[in-house]
Amino acid sequence: MNKHLRHIGVHFELYIGSIFLSITSVIVIMNVFTRYFLKFTFTWAEEIAVGCFVWTIFLGLANAYKTKGLIGVEVLTKMVPKKGQPVVVFITSLAITVLSSTMFYYSILYVQGSTKITAALEVSYKYIYASIIVSFGLISIYSIYFLIQSFRKIFIDHDINIEIEDDLDEHLLEEQLEQLKDRKEEY
Repeated sequence: MNKHLRHIGVHFELYIGSIFLSITSVIVIMNVFTRYFLKFTFTWAEEIAVGCFVWTIFLGLANAYKTKGLIGVEVLTKMVPKKGQPVVVFITSLAITVLSSTMFYYSILYVQGSTKITAALEVSYKYIYASIIVSFGLISIYSIYFLIQSFRKIFIDHDINIEIEDDLDEHLLEEQLEQLKDRKEEY
């Protein structure tokens, strides 16, 4: 149970994002069904679907950066020889730290100054725009982590893994294989 909670903690952006994506999907399907078969629509449905989708996108962005899923950053790293990769990771992490921290700061100012409200529900857009703050805050944290790890790799020559990894998946796979072997022996 503890391993599953750790897995959820490591990949919390994906779990929260999947909840928002599920809400978006259910609301869109519901609205399409009511529009074509019952001849009416819910006026609030589009606002909730769009808001949830925005949260999904920004949480996915943070997770993609954390798991090295952003192709542009990874391509840069893979283009240099193995010895130079920590330097490239250091430079890109430094650049991304500066950019994401700047975006984090300006997104806070933007959300604080936002007075826009949704048309149907009359809810502040601050709840949707908060996804920008969360996303760039997480990216800033992850880029600082990568920056520190690559710095240690370059200057301290400490052989460490410069990626945020979750070895839980390997352990779960090993446990499942052991369980299958045990069951096979029983039969």
